[in-house]
Amino acid sequence: GAAARGPLPLPCLLLLLLLPASSAEPELRFRPPAEAPVRLFTEPELARYDGHQEGQPIYLAVKGVVFDVTSGKEFYGKGAPYNALVGKDSTRGVAKMSLDPADLTHDTTGLTEEELKSLDDIFNNVYKAKYPIVGYTSRRILNEDGSPNLDFKPEDQPHFSIKDEF
Repeated sequence: GAAARGPLPLPCLLLLLLLPASSAEPELRFRPPAEAPVRLFTEPELARYDGHQEGQPIYLAVKGVVFDVTSGKEFYGKGAPYNALVGKDSTRGVAKMSLDPADLTHDTTGLTEEELKSLDDIFNNVYKAKYPIVGYTSRRILNEDGSPNLDFKPEDQPHFSIKDEF
């Protein structure tokens, strides 16, 4: 029966998350907590959560994973030291420990081994350890035209485990 089947490949899982609950019911064995559904964020959507709207959550993406950093408002809020990082995927800036606008991008091209190691350490020991995951950037799992990125395999992402992330 259904219990003998292995985990679904991520594109299938994502499609199930996007389907109405009734059709997904028999297949989905876990549910993200109802109060914080996991979402896909486009760049303009993510930009709305940059800490400048009073009462709005503050989101920061690293490696395509969107974290709710509102509890760190003194670091990420409007006028705070790391406010430049929020409302976007700042993977490169986190890796280089840079607030230079040119580094506030998802692009990791040309980073050194040391910077990539630093990125992984901060991703795991700061962001994943302290802040709830609220979604993913659309770029992480979709192609430019919006079709599913069939090359995206969570197991290829360092330290990625669906169990850890949901």
